[in-house]
Amino acid sequence: MARLDAQMPVRQPEHVRATPTNPATFHHGNQLGVIIMISRLKLIALLVASTTCLCSPAEAVEVPDNATAIFNGNNLEGWHGMSHFSPYKLLAMSKEDRAEKRATDLEDLKKHWTIENGELVNDGHGVFATTDQNFGDLELWIDYKTVPLADSGIYLRGSPQVQIWDSTEEAKWKIGGDKGSGGLWNNSPGAPGKDPSQLADKPFGEWNRFHIVQVGSRTTVTLNDKLVVDYAIMENYWDRTKPLPRTGPIQLQTHGGEIRWRNMAAREFSAEEANSYLASKNAEGYESIFNGENLEGWSGDVEAYEVREGVIACVCKPGHGGNIYTDQEYTNFAIRLEFKLPPGGNNGLAIRYPGKGDASKKGMCELQVLDSEHPKYADLDDRQYHGSIYGMIPAARGYLRPTGEWNFQEVTVRGSTIKVELNGVVILDGDVSKVTEFMGDSKYPGKNRASGHFGFAGHGDPVEFRNIKIKQLD
Repeated sequence: MARLDAQMPVRQPEHVRATPTNPATFHHGNQLGVIIMISRLKLIALLVASTTCLCSPAEAVEVPDNATAIFNGNNLEGWHGMSHFSPYKLLAMSKEDRAEKRATDLEDLKKHWTIENGELVNDGHGVFATTDQNFGDLELWIDYKTVPLADSGIYLRGSPQVQIWDSTEEAKWKIGGDKGSGGLWNNSPGAPGKDPSQLADKPFGEWNRFHIVQVGSRTTVTLNDKLVVDYAIMENYWDRTKPLPRTGPIQLQTHGGEIRWRNMAAREFSAEEANSYLASKNAEGYESIFNGENLEGWSGDVEAYEVREGVIACVCKPGHGGNIYTDQEYTNFAIRLEFKLPPGGNNGLAIRYPGKGDASKKGMCELQVLDSEHPKYADLDDRQYHGSIYGMIPAARGYLRPTGEWNFQEVTVRGSTIKVELNGVVILDGDVSKVTEFMGDSKYPGKNRASGHFGFAGHGDPVEFRNIKIKQLD
């Protein structure tokens, strides 16, 4: 574990400080005085060493060896200024206008942000300190100390925010201030995570420590070793109709009172780590429907798939089908699985499939499994891209991992509704009973099916699946 210590000066005790003007510790021309001075200097060294080693938890943070400090304690290298500003507007600006805005904000940053004893200090005004780097799935450690009546927060992926404020300020109790810091305050009223589950703030004058985990839109916040937000979806403040962006900067908000920051470090997750984390959350009730060795319990075109090292892989020829499905039928259920796409890969999840025919037409629906960003799919209907209910409801794009990496997907089917969560991001939440416009004016007679099999709808590409687990719902 790497230790990130705040650069705090160590004040020597007054009674052992050696100075030329203190006759008890320094005697010119007196050998005994020199010996006394040296002995006392050794004592000072021991006191200093013990002081710097006995760091309280608020003064040092333990992080994994592969975490990276995002503030070096000496200067603002790696940071720029940006106010509360939509990332969509920023992207729409010309390169020249963005550069001009960056320069203006940087000047403002220098006016209101300083560094003292390894701490990043804001006077309560000005633009927000913003990382040059964009982050995706990560763990984040940040210590902060603020003052009465101050109001601040941490923007994740450029979106507000993990809240920081004064829980004793009665004027803000009506908007949740009494509940304390750590909540995802800009979530919709009543949404999970908007308010912290418990008051975890330390008294003013003491340092507070955040440990934040964010995978996809799923955000967990621990404040001073107390879990205050547990795996809640952080909403996209800038556009409520879209999921949180896949990546974005970390921003330290300023809002009316001094705040100090230190011990800031981040560790980005690999795809494997992110998938394992997602699989570990809310895992109760899920049962495997694939034994990892063979296709026992499955029917259909079993010759079109093979099992190798715990993976079901489609091996059917290009241009040919390959539907396999569970022997058991399901009504309402949630399914979790991982899948890996080859370049241009195409498959599908058959939902409430009757066991024969086209899964997208005869079953309730087919959920696309597709390498959406491959050039050959550039001109598809929006209802054909990954995660979409084929021909009926489009899914949000841009949340697949790079081709060749494993993706984690959770699908919840209840009545006529389907929710698709890809890599921690809800990319579709729709109701097929409300669909009135269909791709190509096709008919989807199976969309009202109340039960059926779960399966894979192959299209000749070597798409792979593993860790397939299902939970039946009431």
